[in-house]
Amino acid sequence: MTLYYDVVETPLGWMGILASATGIRRTTLPQTSPEECVALLGNEAADARLAPERFEDLADLLTLYFEGEPVTFDGHPIDVDDASAFLQAAWRACRSIPFGETRSYSWLAAQAGSPRAARAAGQSMARNRLAIIVPCHRIVTSDGGLGGFGKDANELGLKQTLLDLEAGKP
Repeated sequence: MTLYYDVVETPLGWMGILASATGIRRTTLPQTSPEECVALLGNEAADARLAPERFEDLADLLTLYFEGEPVTFDGHPIDVDDASAFLQAAWRACRSIPFGETRSYSWLAAQAGSPRAARAAGQSMARNRLAIIVPCHRIVTSDGGLGGFGKDANELGLKQTLLDLEAGKP
């Protein structure tokens, strides 16, 4: 399988994108350097071909998104066939959450077909490899708390930043 990648600059930092001919396979959260993004794209990126032309439309949408415009990434297919059925269902449900809105982990579990699996829904968001495209930042706790996001506390701040951006807060 031929893979393609690019690293695009957004108002919040650099984002890496990895795709197959079928769709987007992986994105990174905004990083401080292109090199960090390539490293975070993982082993698949090592054999991928740099192809900025394949990602021009997506790069434009990401810029608009980070400027607070209510864009959707629905027109960009994802390639997640190697993920479990539950992960795919959770990621699909997450993609259905409108810009500027949030849903709970319980809602996500129900939408993914396992209403009692809120913890598994949380794990599906922790394993989300398509940041922003699958907007896991829109999943919050049942009392409206942020819950988890990314790998450390700094990224929890990024979750709040993304929610504020979507709410139109400066």
